[in-house]
Amino acid sequence: MSTTLVWTPPAGIAGLIFDCDGTLADTMPAHYRAWTAMLEPHGIPFPEPRFYAMGGMPTAQIIRVLAADAGVTVADVDAMVHTKEQAFLTFLDAIVAIEPVVAIAAAHRGKLPIAVASGGYRDTITRTLDRIAVRDWFDALVTAEDTARHKPEPDVFLEAARRLGVPAAACVVFEDTDIGLEAARRAGMHGVDVRPWVTRG
Repeated sequence: MSTTLVWTPPAGIAGLIFDCDGTLADTMPAHYRAWTAMLEPHGIPFPEPRFYAMGGMPTAQIIRVLAADAGVTVADVDAMVHTKEQAFLTFLDAIVAIEPVVAIAAAHRGKLPIAVASGGYRDTITRTLDRIAVRDWFDALVTAEDTARHKPEPDVFLEAARRLGVPAAACVVFEDTDIGLEAARRAGMHGVDVRPWVTRG
């Protein structure tokens, strides 16, 4: 799960912003199990490659896209979101830290302002951060409830920078999805793709 890594902020960087799922914590297998458990009774397919490709999008948005593609009418998206999030919480014990990324946060906390900015919902993200024992490291936490637009739009990262009091151009974003890296680019921030550092079993 871990790779020896030394990362140094580029010159002029004054704040670090971390995605959560798939970046700080290896939650993706647990999320996928929760997705399939929730979608199966509705007859909505979600192939695993597509699941990873849609990483970073809020749950409600993914449900609407998948249902439309499958030609399935869903009556209550909010209820489906709740079912999926509750299913995910039953798999919390399977979540582990992504050590190379957590090590970067550990090395810079208290030295630079650091934030978590995620397309996930606050309750799920805080429980995930608690599971890997890092929640109190961060100066700001921005989740799906905090912005009207979501990745690949830049809003979640811009809001994190605002809360940190750091200009967007002086922030580095750590991400594990193309959608998230595009959001960082649109925010005018430096993006670091953590996928080369992560080995999933």
